[in-house]
Amino acid sequence: MTGKIIKGVGGFYYVHLRSFDVVYECKAKGLFRLQGIRPVVGDDCEIEVISEEEKTGNIVSIEKRENILIRPAVANCEQAVILFALAHPKPNLNLLDRFLINMEQQNVKTVICFNKEDLDGDRQAETIKAAYTAAGYTCLSFSAKEQTGELQTLKKLTYGKTTVLAGPSGVGKSTLLNFLAPHAKAQTGELSEKIGRGKHTTRHTELIFAGEDTYILDTPGFSSLLVENMEAGELKRCYPEFDTYVEGCRFLDCNHIGEKDCGVKQALEEGLISEIRYENYKQLFEELNSRRKW
Repeated sequence: MTGKIIKGVGGFYYVHLRSFDVVYECKAKGLFRLQGIRPVVGDDCEIEVISEEEKTGNIVSIEKRENILIRPAVANCEQAVILFALAHPKPNLNLLDRFLINMEQQNVKTVICFNKEDLDGDRQAETIKAAYTAAGYTCLSFSAKEQTGELQTLKKLTYGKTTVLAGPSGVGKSTLLNFLAPHAKAQTGELSEKIGRGKHTTRHTELIFAGEDTYILDTPGFSSLLVENMEAGELKRCYPEFDTYVEGCRFLDCNHIGEKDCGVKQALEEGLISEIRYENYKQLFEELNSRRKW
């Protein structure tokens, strides 16, 4: 019998069999440890049933992985949906760029979503969306609580795929998950008045079955992300909007910071590249450059 690992807790792996829409609690056979293989959420696997009544079994083989993400740890991920709020809390675009870089490093397509559109008193949604759409990303905005905006567009984008849903605490991930997969009944939390962040309602990584080969990976909220395993000079590759203008750079190894005759900086001056994105790029470049020196 074949299925997909949807959760791993305390040495047990919970395998969803799509054909029967049932979950078995399984242990991984010792041969995986001998082979240096650790089952992860998202793995497609074969199980042998120990007890049909108690729905228990053993994982006997793992199918070839299409990919595997390190953070969050999940296999066979087809896309990521990163969720930020437009207010309460305000969007941290530097943190957004860090997440996008993380996904670019792992070659995972990302859809950017902005929630709490109904609280966007400053009308910043269109400005932010324009900046990231110009960078080549699909950007949507909505109110998950009020169920208005581009929610149906997002639902169509997740259909038939395994999608990672991530974002800081308090942005409405659980409310969005309840829209995408109502049977999940995800626990929603309130913002902490003291620190202005959400109370964590997701404690572990888990795939939620949303029907028709559709899975949503709910992940614990994050407040910071390190950009790792990258030299400062490699960062520009994670900003796809730069690619159009690099032909205007005098130097082949131009980092678009202090060099003269830089096509990217010229595009910035002409308003063709988002100042928000470029300022985040400079900050991250200096961060990586300083880390290398130490």
